[in-house]
Amino acid sequence: MTVDPATLRGNWNFPTTIWFGVGRISTLARACRSLGISKPMIVTDPGLAPLPMVTDAVATLEESGVSAVVFSDIKPNPVSQNVFDGVARLRAENCDGVIAFGGGSSLDAGKTIALMAAQPEDGIAMWDLEEGRKDWQSAASPLPTIAIPTTAGTGSEVGRSTVILNEETGRKVIITHPGMMPGVVIADPDLTLGLPPHITAATGMDALAHCLEAYCSPFHNPLCDGVALEGMRLVREHLTDAVADGSNMVARSQMMAAAAMGATAFQKGLGAIHAMSHPIGATYDTHHGLTNAVVMPYVLARNREVIESKLSRVAAYLGLANNPAQGFPAFLEWILELRRIFDMPDTIAELGVTEAHFDELAAAAEKDPTAIANPVRLDAVGFREIFEKAYRGDLS
Repeated sequence: MTVDPATLRGNWNFPTTIWFGVGRISTLARACRSLGISKPMIVTDPGLAPLPMVTDAVATLEESGVSAVVFSDIKPNPVSQNVFDGVARLRAENCDGVIAFGGGSSLDAGKTIALMAAQPEDGIAMWDLEEGRKDWQSAASPLPTIAIPTTAGTGSEVGRSTVILNEETGRKVIITHPGMMPGVVIADPDLTLGLPPHITAATGMDALAHCLEAYCSPFHNPLCDGVALEGMRLVREHLTDAVADGSNMVARSQMMAAAAMGATAFQKGLGAIHAMSHPIGATYDTHHGLTNAVVMPYVLARNREVIESKLSRVAAYLGLANNPAQGFPAFLEWILELRRIFDMPDTIAELGVTEAHFDELAAAAEKDPTAIANPVRLDAVGFREIFEKAYRGDLS
């Protein structure tokens, strides 16, 4: 394949400080001190807030002289009102930093609250910070933030972006500011032990989608390609073990690493999997990782003409196929096998998606910022075709 040297260019940034390993949650007070946080607001979800992992963290902070406030009014797909309420609570309590503690919803909400709490009340609007716009340059830097993931999927702990549902438009919006990168990440696999198998599977498929789409993105970033490839290997070797035995700490640890790697890699871009998943989630309130898993094979089939050689290399690296001609089919079959093992739906119809929304979903997918990095350029008509096939279960 002939390569145009003009395409070999890009702006590369890699993530932040990560304190990784079992038991590292014990370093939370030290993380606060390292960022100059004296009174943090812990942003988590209502299911986690009363659990020992959160209450023990609060108690440990108190013992170290750090007074923490807990805010847990967060939906599974966080909405703008969650952010506005969190900002109001943070200001009322005079907090000077945020600890985003939980799954992707808590991490996204916490990071966004830290961003918007730093803006003057008559300052920039949240929607002005949507991905692809340059308005962030006039925004104040977010309050210092610590991220503590309790799932191994979104990788939001190492990202500069969040996803928030705009309730007025019904659209999931990617909010971006380079300062939203948490100052410290505490990645403690012990915090993922309580995840039920179906959530472990769905979040793991989200991590895989991040690595896969980043690797297939046409933009030039070989650093991300290497991270994405190794992330897919970790998923290949450890996700089924983590789902089958939630107490397997090696598998939990490796999947937590894979999640961070996926989000590191997708600085290079995502693609149609996410462009389709975002409007489905906004309209039907589906789990993001599960939705990615359902649409993934159909997007791969649509992109095959462009990504076949790339996935042949991936299949060889993962031990799925030795013959390059069998690489793409072997990789696709692996994805389908994972869905069968995890008892996931085959079609978006099983997620509750109806044909009546196809035009609306396709239009939203075309406008989603993640669509830009899809290897095949898709307009609304092209996206509608994939929605139709994903509805029928047609992988042709």
